[in-house]
Amino acid sequence: MSLAVDLAPGREPGLRLRNPVMVASGTFGYGTEYAGLVDIQRLGAIVCKGTTLRPRRGNPTPRTAETPAGLLNSIGLQNIGVRALVREKAPIWAKWSVPVLVNIAGESTEEYAEIARILDEAPGVAGIEVNVSCPNVAAGGMTCGVDPVLAAEVTAAVREATTLPVMVKLTPNVTDIVSIAEAVVGAGADALSLVNTFVGMIIDINTKKPLLGAVTGGLSGPAIRPIALRMVYEVAQAVPVPVVGVGGITDTVSALQFLMAGAAAIQVGTATFVDPNTAADIIDGLGDWLEREGISDIREIVGAALPKDA
Repeated sequence: MSLAVDLAPGREPGLRLRNPVMVASGTFGYGTEYAGLVDIQRLGAIVCKGTTLRPRRGNPTPRTAETPAGLLNSIGLQNIGVRALVREKAPIWAKWSVPVLVNIAGESTEEYAEIARILDEAPGVAGIEVNVSCPNVAAGGMTCGVDPVLAAEVTAAVREATTLPVMVKLTPNVTDIVSIAEAVVGAGADALSLVNTFVGMIIDINTKKPLLGAVTGGLSGPAIRPIALRMVYEVAQAVPVPVVGVGGITDTVSALQFLMAGAAAIQVGTATFVDPNTAADIIDGLGDWLEREGISDIREIVGAALPKDA
């Protein structure tokens, strides 16, 4: 039985995962934080927390708040910066068997490209996940991920700056996610991950003010799963590259739903906060399900729910 997938089949040496279960950016730190809690080497891949050109302190507190079937977070990309990451974290990753992707964010196209160049030859970095859901200063604060032209521009700049596999993470806060997906694939993305969080907020009725320090935050967790699943289903039919499903995946059943919707792999995010072993449990569950169904290769079920002419 094979659980292996390749998220960059058109690029040498590709991005081959021993199984399709990844952990999502911002929910697993740099991987080192969980190394004493779970067997991280069993994972398909780790996506480290969002990384910027320079260190960031992040947003004012409070930064997180629970919601019905979900979580609002407003961390603000607090991180050590790409140069410290290459110096302190990448050498640790180089000793691991699990591949680590670095999620990157910039305030301009030039920043994205510079981060990618710095990561290009760093030992222990298996690929880049480009977060196009961050403010683009050159576009007047506009989120570049909502504009196909800007998203493609960032993707092309990163693609030119690195030989690493490039996966672009799409925002769901758009009216037509397929057009964004097609634009970034046309600009050179090897794979897509979707979706990022939805913008939301909570008001504290005692203080009569927004609960989060930054007013709004990103909604994740099971509450967004049906919408994320629908978007994966739509995008998987429209692009020729692997799609990675993200959004409220908590167990084997929800992972299978995303795979059948066309995702080649999935990412576990918020569920890790509830149980750090969630991703490992899903790996076991997928193997058990395939065995019960008499299926020898996980790829046989990818896109099983798509229209037959898709």
